[in-house]
Formats: sequence, structure tokens, C-alpha cells
Amino acid sequence: MTEPTDTPTPTETADRDSTGIDDRADVGLAVADGSTTEAEEIPSSEIVFDVRDLNVHYGDFLAVRDVNLQVRQHEITAFIGPSGCGKSTVLRCFDRMNDLIEGARVEGRVLYHGVDLYDERIDPVEVRKRIGMVFQKPNPFPKSIYDNIAFGPRLSGSREDLDDVVERALRQAALWDEVKDRLKKSAMGLSGGQQQRLCIARAIAVEPEVILMDEPCSALDPIATARIEDLMHELKNEYTILIVTHNMQQAARVSDRTAFFTTEVNSQSDARTGRLVEFAETRKIFSAPDDERTENYVTGRFG
Repeated sequence: MTEPTDTPTPTETADRDSTGIDDRADVGLAVADGSTTEAEEIPSSEIVFDVRDLNVHYGDFLAVRDVNLQVRQHEITAFIGPSGCGKSTVLRCFDRMNDLIEGARVEGRVLYHGVDLYDERIDPVEVRKRIGMVFQKPNPFPKSIYDNIAFGPRLSGSREDLDDVVERALRQAALWDEVKDRLKKSAMGLSGGQQQRLCIARAIAVEPEVILMDEPCSALDPIATARIEDLMHELKNEYTILIVTHNMQQAARVSDRTAFFTTEVNSQSDARTGRLVEFAETRKIFSAPDDERTENYVTGRFG
């Protein structure tokens, strides 16, 4: 992957699509005037996200504080920790979904290939084109299977043949063989596991670089969960994946790196603030963590 440049060459400018975003993932995001933001120097081109001193507020409430971590390309990064520790809140910072929550405020920096996603000039819609989200509960649209997958490409004005887009996305989500003869039927008729894979296919149909998954298996049975986990292993060859999970065994099975969050209780107000305790390779987190709190959690002594 090439390094970001401060000033695009004429060839680079010609390569940009109609949104003003360069085709290469590591060259800035579109801003209001149609130009691109400049990327900062980052340690490695393999680093997709560089999170620095991240704090998230909901009104006057400090939900999460002091998050520093780096997410690497083509890896699965898992967020684990007890309920209320801010895992999902941090996940939503990567595609600016917290912007949709009244009173939410993000401090610190979330750099995407060196570009600050919270630069006031950045268009959140462009961010979400590159960073897809799969939610805890499968949420297919009340449309046909075909129209669920084609929705995003249609909305973005894709010039590619929609039949090809739909087939490719369903194949990537390991769902094509199960639904290829019923594409015009309602997606609501699929099983829970199939619906979740459909939502994954819908997310990747717009060709993002990153897929965020917020407890994608919590509503699924063990067989469907195993299929989603196998799918994640396949997808990381093409995508960078971040997953929030309450299932420590799942984090140990699927992820390359794990971030452990916990809660700190304010003795005066009883307010609970999430905090990143430790971030390392998954095998280290589960076999030889540096922090006693991490060891207590992964061994089941609390949480």
C-alpha cells in the first residue's frame, strides 16, 4: 500500500471517483469542498486505525476514557469486558455512529490511515461507506433478499451490474448457495443465522475496508455462531474486522488482538466510566496478561 501524499498528482486526481475520494484506502476522506484531508504520519501502513486519548461523553456523563490502541489491517480485533464498560461505545466511534446520539461528544483522535475521522470537515456518510456495521440483532429490511443487498449500491449510485454485486456479496457471506433460488423472496423468511449473514453481505456489498460487528452472535444458536465465526476468518483476508463480544471463548477463537475494558465507579456519584485496561495479542491476553484485572476477568474471578 502506498504512503499518503500531501498533494495529489494529476494522475491521482483522475483516479478519484465522483465523491472526491481517492480509490486507495490510505489517501484521505472527502471534505465539503471536494478536496481530501491530509494524512498524518503513522508508524506503519498496516495500521488502519490509530486511537489516541479517546474519551466519549453523553452529555455531562463520561462514558469511556483514556482509550489508546491501534487496529491493524486484515486482522480481527476483539473488545471484551463486563457490561457497561464502553465496548460498543468505542466501536461506534470508528464509523461515527455516536454522532446520531443526542448529547454524545468525542474527545481525542481516531485516525483512519492517518486521517482524523473527527476533523470537522469530514463527511460522516463517506466514513460509513468505508466502514460498515453489523449489529447485535439481525436487522434485514422488509424487502427481498436481492433488494437487501442491492440497497447500498443503488443508494451510492454504483455503476456495476447489480446482479454481479448481489451474487458476489452473498458468496462472500457464504449464503449464495442457500438463497440463490429465492432471491426475490422476503428476507424475513430466513433463519436468524441466515439473516445475520445477509446483514454481513449487505454491509460488504458497498465494498468497505472495515467491518464493525457489535455482538453479532449473541442472538444465535451454537451452529449459527460457528458459521459466523468461520465466515469472519474468511473475510479477514479482504477486510479488517472489529468485534464486540461478551463471549470470551469467541474472542479467543476468532481474534488476533484483544482489548479488555473494565468499569471504574465514582464513589461520590456511583457513575460508571469505561476504561481500556489492556490491549495485546489475543494469546497474550488469555495466557499471560500484564494487568491483574485482565487476568481476573479472563479466568472468571469477576465479571
